[in-house]
Amino acid sequence: MVHAIRIHEHGGPEVLRWEEVEVGEPGPGQVRLRQTAVGLNYIDTYHRSGVYKLPSFPAVIGMEGAGVIEAVGPGVTTLKVGERVAYAANPMGAYAEARLMPEDRLVPLPEWIDDRQAAGMMLQGMTAQFLLRSCYVVQPGDTILVQAAAGGVGLLLCQWAKHLGATVIGTVSTDEKAELAKAHGCDHPIVYTRENFVARVKDITNGQGVPVVYDGVGRTTFMDGLDCLRPRGLMVLFGAASGPVPPLDLQVLAAKGSLYVTRPTLFVYTAKHEDLMASAADLFGAVRAGGVEILVRQTYPLREAAEAHRALESRQTTGSTVLLP
Repeated sequence: MVHAIRIHEHGGPEVLRWEEVEVGEPGPGQVRLRQTAVGLNYIDTYHRSGVYKLPSFPAVIGMEGAGVIEAVGPGVTTLKVGERVAYAANPMGAYAEARLMPEDRLVPLPEWIDDRQAAGMMLQGMTAQFLLRSCYVVQPGDTILVQAAAGGVGLLLCQWAKHLGATVIGTVSTDEKAELAKAHGCDHPIVYTRENFVARVKDITNGQGVPVVYDGVGRTTFMDGLDCLRPRGLMVLFGAASGPVPPLDLQVLAAKGSLYVTRPTLFVYTAKHEDLMASAADLFGAVRAGGVEILVRQTYPLREAAEAHRALESRQTTGSTVLLP
């Protein structure tokens, strides 16, 4: 029997339960995937806690994984049994030993990417890809600000932006995380627990501010982040690790320099199959070229997902975390 982590109600990590589940055979356009690695992402904590409400219970959470195709359903033409694939997409349900997935949401893996690396790179890596190449197209010579620069997405943003020729400013909570961010492309790590990051950004940019701020933290950084932008700059709010941003009077954007704000999601930017494949190809290319290194810095048995959630939410993790079925 297949096991999965399920929740029967919203709550803390304690609601994550290791249970037997029925997977069944793939239907039209589906494959059955035996999972070898599952990615841990902050969005998983939102689904668990109720920040993002789930429509029904019990539910298997998780948005990212890698594995081997065990069976294909009617009409599947691009994938075959035995093929290695990965994904970062709906439908939710990655915290499982095996699952069904739509054919058009799976990305075949090159042989040089192993399963753990794939499970640690798809959601965060494609997030970094659309943030840097679509939301705001980073150019050589740009100076950008990355909040939580030592986190999973943060480290990828630092590396990739540096690879693109940008100067990277990043906020971190400790000296250890500052060293980690600096080792991965962050030119100016700012330890926000003892430094005013707005003042430091203005100092680094000679009072000009930056054209774009990438913020996955939310409540505690958003308003100060606006003050780091130059006139007509763009705030890219892609997460809420510290909680959701309170309602904003849009006149604030006018007063601070005709600013722009966007709240994008990977799932919109990769909704079309061709966009998903292009994003994954760009990510794989950046990794192959050495511009981006995928750091799987923590692994947990899938059955211990609750411990992984506690570590993530208490900011004990850096880089990517992978759960092993």
